[in-house]
Amino acid sequence: MLSVKTCNGKRSTALASLTLMAVLVAGCHKESVQDPESKTFVLSETMLKTITLDTVQQRPVNGALNLNGKIVADENRLVEIFPIVGGNVIEVDAELGDQVKKGQVLATIKSSEVAEYDRQLIDAQSDVLVAQKNLAVKQDLYNSKLSSDRELISAQKELEKAEAGLKRITETFSIYNFNKQSEYRLKAPINGFITSKNITRDMTLPSGHSESVFAVAELDEVWAIANVYESDIARIRDGMDVVVTTISYPGDPIRGKIDKIFSVLDPETRTMRVRVRIPNKDFRLKPEMLASVKAIYHENKALPAVPASAIIFDNSRQFVMIFKDRYNIETREVEVYKTTDDTAWLSAGVQPGEVVISHDQLFIYDALND
Repeated sequence: MLSVKTCNGKRSTALASLTLMAVLVAGCHKESVQDPESKTFVLSETMLKTITLDTVQQRPVNGALNLNGKIVADENRLVEIFPIVGGNVIEVDAELGDQVKKGQVLATIKSSEVAEYDRQLIDAQSDVLVAQKNLAVKQDLYNSKLSSDRELISAQKELEKAEAGLKRITETFSIYNFNKQSEYRLKAPINGFITSKNITRDMTLPSGHSESVFAVAELDEVWAIANVYESDIARIRDGMDVVVTTISYPGDPIRGKIDKIFSVLDPETRTMRVRVRIPNKDFRLKPEMLASVKAIYHENKALPAVPASAIIFDNSRQFVMIFKDRYNIETREVEVYKTTDDTAWLSAGVQPGEVVISHDQLFIYDALND
């Protein structure tokens, strides 16, 4: 009986011990498995829909040179118009900025020099008539055996010479748009826009006037000419990607490439010029518009990159918000190597493949770090 009692007593003690351990284990397990909803900060479903998530990517480091420049007409598609005679301007039919068609009359000049051409035309016509009559006479004499071959050939040469003189003066009238009223009409040589005008009604142009009175340019393609400071010349390459913006259209950047480097320096500004060709089918870009040209260059390294909008600046330090799920968002300090308009390259703090919040993250930062 004692042994039995003793045995029963041991069994009861063992059962009690096991029960106590089970309670403790259950208690510990309950503490370790916490309901996510009970955490201090949980991103709401509404907020989750408003934020923007971006994955950290290893990307080559780019830099940008900000250059000042302006829009100019394509020099290969611009024609300056010079008057070939002097005289009095009796009519001006085009103004600065007008769109004109090839052959359109721009101005009319009354000129005594044209009157001289008129006289030459009359003389040339008379010379042809005289030469024709002389040849006819020589031909009759030759047929009657009263004139030699030499005299007939000489008459033929005189006619050819007179006809050549008439053709020359006639073509002069045609090319320079002279008429029989001693007027010289300046016409547009190409389709385009008047980009320069140095002529007015009743103006007197001296003979041998050496300055252009009109310039006409085709503007369906224009140039952006930018100035490169001497310290940045080593980074400029032919074919570099650029972004051109103008004051008139700040929200409409134009992407292109540098297609020509003018390898000389302006002695006054100590800058070198580069050129970007820009299609301009709607003629929005005008010559002399100020332009900002951002030239993109590449460094020989790659670093983790995030949108520039993901960076938070606080107390001279920089942070990003690392997103794992709505219950796990971490404030991470980073080191920014370089920032462009839309990208930040980080030298420390993140790894490729991690996810950052790049929009509306400041509210989350304030909530986690108050």
